[in-house]
Order: sequence, then C-alpha cells, then structure tokens
Amino acid sequence: MSSGKLPVIAPDLVTEILATAADITLLVAPSLRIVSVLANPTHRSFGLLTDWEGQNLADILTEDSRRKILARLEDSQAGRSSAIIELNHVAHQDWEFPIQYTLHRVGQDGSILMLGRDLRPLAEVQQQLVAAQLALERDYEAQRELDTRYRVLLEVTRDPVILISMASGRITDLNPAAALLLGGTRAELVGSAVAQEFDGRRRGEFIEALANVATVDTATPVEVTARRSQRRVLVSPRLFRAAGERLLLCVVDPADKRTLAVDDLAENLQRLYHEGADGIVFADADGVIRAANEAFLNLTDASGIAAVRGRSLADYLVRGQVDLRVLLDNVRRTGQLRLYATRLTTDFSGQIAVELSASWLNDRPNPVLVLVVRDASRADALRRAGGTTPDEGTRSVMELVGSSTLKDIVAETTDVIEKMCIETALELTRNNRVAAADMLGLSRQSLYVKLRKYGLLNKDGD
Repeated sequence: MSSGKLPVIAPDLVTEILATAADITLLVAPSLRIVSVLANPTHRSFGLLTDWEGQNLADILTEDSRRKILARLEDSQAGRSSAIIELNHVAHQDWEFPIQYTLHRVGQDGSILMLGRDLRPLAEVQQQLVAAQLALERDYEAQRELDTRYRVLLEVTRDPVILISMASGRITDLNPAAALLLGGTRAELVGSAVAQEFDGRRRGEFIEALANVATVDTATPVEVTARRSQRRVLVSPRLFRAAGERLLLCVVDPADKRTLAVDDLAENLQRLYHEGADGIVFADADGVIRAANEAFLNLTDASGIAAVRGRSLADYLVRGQVDLRVLLDNVRRTGQLRLYATRLTTDFSGQIAVELSASWLNDRPNPVLVLVVRDASRADALRRAGGTTPDEGTRSVMELVGSSTLKDIVAETTDVIEKMCIETALELTRNNRVAAADMLGLSRQSLYVKLRKYGLLNKDGD
C-alpha cells in the first residue's frame, strides 16, 4: 500500500475480502484461542461457525491435526516451516471435514491469520476418479476374459470360421481350421482382402453376394474355389453388428462334405420310398398320380407303376371326387393334413380302410401333393372287435325292444345312423357343409333340413 500499488482499504472492506477470498478465515491468538471466525457466505455447508469463537483451536481439530498444528507453529517460530497445512476439523464429535490453511502472522502480538480452503470438493473428485479407475480396470478385466474365451473358442472349434468386415471387405480374424482350409497361415490371412483369397471374385461383388445370402434364412451357401489351396469350398455367411460395425461370420466347409451328406440323405430317402411299409404317392395339383411306391401298389393290387401313373387319385378313393376335393382344399389351405380316414378301392373292386397324411409342396413352379397312405384295416378290425360297449344312440335303440314295434325300432335306428353319418361327414370335411353334402349325396337344402332335425345346425360354433 505504501508503494501505491494497492489503494488504502477500509477495515470493514478488508473483513469482507477475507470472508470471500477463503472458505474459512480464523484469527488465532498466540495462546491458540480463536478470536474471530469468518465463513464464506457463498459456502453454505459450514453455516456461520460463530460457536468457534472463544474456543481453543485444538478443541475443533482431530487428534492428528492437533499434533500437526503444534509442530507447525514450533517450526514457524524457528523459521523452517511451510505456510501451508492441511487440518481436519471435527464438529459435534461426529462430523469431520478437511481444510487446507495458509498461515500468516499479523499484529505485534504474533496473532495468526489462517485462510482455509475446503478440500471436500477435491476429495469428492478424487473419489470419483478412483471409482472411475476401478470401473475401467473391471471393464478391462472383463474384456480380457471375453477375449480369452473368444480366442479359445476359435482355437478349439473344428468348423472353419472367418470374420469379415463389411466396410473394408478384409478378413478381421479366422481360426486355424479356416486357415488350413484356405491354404495359408493366420498371420498371412488376417487383414487381407477376402475376395483375393478366392478365384475369379471381385471385392464388391463378392461381399454383396455374401450379404445377400446372409439375409435369407434358407439360402444355399456360396460355392467358391480357394486361391491358395485350390479347394472348392462352401461359404455360409451370417451378418451381425458389433460396436457399430457390420461383420460377416462365415462358416467354410469343403464342397465334397456337402456332396457326401446330400448323397447319404438321398440314398436313405430313396430306400425309404422303395422299401417303406407305408404307401407314398406323388401327385400334381389336380390329383393326378405321377409316382407311387411298391407299398401303394400292394394296397391297390396294381400290377405295376404304369397301371397307376397318370390316373386320378379319385379313382382309388371310395368317395371319389368328394374325397379328393376335401383333401386338396384342406392341404392347400394349411399345407398339411394328418390322419384323414377313408377307404381305398383296389383294381379288383375291393376296399381297404386307410389313413392318409398329405403335404403340399408349393415352393416350386409346379406344386406337388405328397400322400402317405397307411393300412388301417387291422386297427379298424380291432376297434370293431373291442367296441362291444354300445354308444348312446345304440343304447337308446336297444331300449326300444319290447316296448315298441319293429317298424318303430327300424325308423328310430335309421335316424341314429343318419345322424352318425352326417356328424362323420362334417368331421371329415372340417364342417365344410358343401363338401359334406357332396360326400353324402345330398343337396345343400336337404343337408340343412337334416341338420335342423338333429340339432346340428350350430355345430362347431357356426
């Protein structure tokens, strides 16, 4: 102030400056009695701290801080101490908070002016940094564990696997089985353009082809030739996204492996067709037979395949076109039909009870109807032999004997059989009343009259 660099400051203004320049300002007498306390008015966590005035400085410090301040004051008198010290205050015997003070001797009596800065915000930031560091270390350990699992999985799996970046079209990783199949080492193949590892393939075209195959669940693998090993391989891609990057996971198989598998399956299916116990029939969309196995020829007593090829299935169904239309309508609508009970007529006017299962193969230009025909005559005979317990309709007829004339009993029996036939036709046609009327040889109007008569008009919720 004497040099003119600072203006003369009024005492009350000095007090305000000290209060706002520090978080806590203490004026301590040489006897360590607190003369005055100033708390920063913008630092509301302390309050006014006016109850500190008149107390000994040691009474508001922890045990360690008491020893520290006494030692610092002794060093200060000897002129070998720093003016900065960190002390821990205690309030109400249960609340501690750290303060960093700068010590200044003022006045002729050696009083000490202590300007303090609250260290709690800094401690909180340090704790947050420590917590963040611990979280990073945990994430790093978890990442290392995942990397180890991923690497072990690639090493031990027997299937050749290649990871390809969609953005760059380069191989990002592959396992030893894939490297062996392609004819190189992992170090040579990682980072190389995948299209260059196969003959006659351009990068953009090849990646696009793999992406198109990856988006279709039932697509066939891409067959290519490895440039290094000159082996024909099948690439089955799967598209996924990781950390914002699109990747292709490609399983690579030798082409001859699929050939062996296909040949084995074809051989088994062929033997099942020729040697199976159930009849198998292939027909076109109109029900015209295109092929049939030996079991079906035995069921129909046909002399050979030439005798049945080109004929309609209706020729072998006891209800003719009615059965065929019911079959075709249901199998076209649902794709499959199970356990359709009917009877086959043989070439010598015989009949045999059968159960039909139908499949509709329409994923081709010319759809195919496939029938599996199972002989149900033995099961039907067993049901008739074991079915000695009369049903409700039969019991009601039997109860009429002795109480009604034969004419009345026959009329009642006719009604029971007629109702059973109508219920069976509705069940076989899945409540299709037009088809049921054709099956029974009735007009639609006559069928509706009988439905009302027997209380079947609302059958199946109609």
